[in-house]
Amino acid sequence: MNSEIFEKLSPNKLFFRCAVPSMITMAFGALYQIADGMFVGRFIGGDALAAINLIMPIIMIVFAFSNMIATGASVRISILLGEKNREEASRVFSFSLKVIFVISCIIGILGFFSARPFVNLLSPGASQQAIDYGVTYIRVHAIFSPFLLIFFAIDNFLRVCSKEKLSMWISIATQILNIVLDVILIVFLGQGVWAAAFTSCVSMAAGAIITLWLFTGKKMDLFYIKKGIRASTFFRILANGFSEFFSNISMSVMSIVYNLFLLKYGGTTAVAAFSVIMYVDSIMGMLVFGMCDALQPSISYCYGAGLMEKVKAIFKRIIIGAIVLSSASMLFMMFIGKYVAPIFVKPEETELLAVSIVGMKLFSLSYLTGWVDMCFSSYFTALERPVRSLVTTFFGTLVFPIAFLFILTPVWQLNGVWLTSVAACTTSAVLTFILALTMRIKPIS
Repeated sequence: MNSEIFEKLSPNKLFFRCAVPSMITMAFGALYQIADGMFVGRFIGGDALAAINLIMPIIMIVFAFSNMIATGASVRISILLGEKNREEASRVFSFSLKVIFVISCIIGILGFFSARPFVNLLSPGASQQAIDYGVTYIRVHAIFSPFLLIFFAIDNFLRVCSKEKLSMWISIATQILNIVLDVILIVFLGQGVWAAAFTSCVSMAAGAIITLWLFTGKKMDLFYIKKGIRASTFFRILANGFSEFFSNISMSVMSIVYNLFLLKYGGTTAVAAFSVIMYVDSIMGMLVFGMCDALQPSISYCYGAGLMEKVKAIFKRIIIGAIVLSSASMLFMMFIGKYVAPIFVKPEETELLAVSIVGMKLFSLSYLTGWVDMCFSSYFTALERPVRSLVTTFFGTLVFPIAFLFILTPVWQLNGVWLTSVAACTTSAVLTFILALTMRIKPIS
């Protein structure tokens, strides 16, 4: 089995084999997001940029259902492969894809016909143009939802099979296709927001179809199988994936809450500025996520194989990598971000640019402690400790941010919104360390 490399390779070799391709994928994905944001901001306008930021939480909530099942299934599959039970692992894999497909069809139908009420609910104070753009963006995604949810799920299963490089190349090819289509439809043909949504959806659909085909036959550790799984196994999958699901939901809910505060203290301009900050954040910030996500299968596999010292060694390297990446991210956003921000803004929108640069400098301080929750939540999930992962996520992405929004914004208004992430990440890091220090790990075998 290809997944046996998790057992055979040293922690250092395993770290670089798994983490580097995932980080390259994330870096390239960040460049794609920058290009996508540039096309929308420079060729369509600030209203379009704000619209995407307003409705993106809804899209991410939809993707969260797929990610919950895929993450939970990946943990169970990795442990089963560590126990050398390939057939049961393939049952979990096949059943998970079926469930994701059914959920995606239901969500797609609901999303298409409920787009306008959702956007109106999320956009009090936004311009009518931004609202119309948001409705269009959601409806295009709703049409493609079965492919999109599969695309976001199946990459997890490639990495479980130790196909990190293959996953990387598929992701890069998908992003290149998206950029090429953006150039054709938005830059040369002058199309609007529907084109920005369409190019993303078509690219991800192509990636999903290619990846699904790779699992045909028995060429990899996982293969399609008709047999189902026990109800207890499925509930275990949901339990393992729930913390990741809640994390995505919480971040999406917080994006909605942030947008409400941004609209209150800075209007549509502040929402657009937040989009710019998130685009710049994606350049370096997503590298930590990519590293943690890539090494989760190896931790679960070694845990299933009873290799607890190796589990600790792998996680130690994750911590070191996260500290280095987060420090670089903070310095990049604080000192280089002001040179990157203008590519998302029309030259005449000087107010938007000024607000974006101030926001970036304040937001960058959150990198000092923001890596803690990300690393430990992934670690708890990999060891099938869903409660600890859920507590980390619940307080780090929802409770503390909401509390600090209400504490800081009455004093510093818009700057209080930017500083909320700094205060919330620091407070949550303390709680997460307590949860980690009180955890006792016993090997399965």
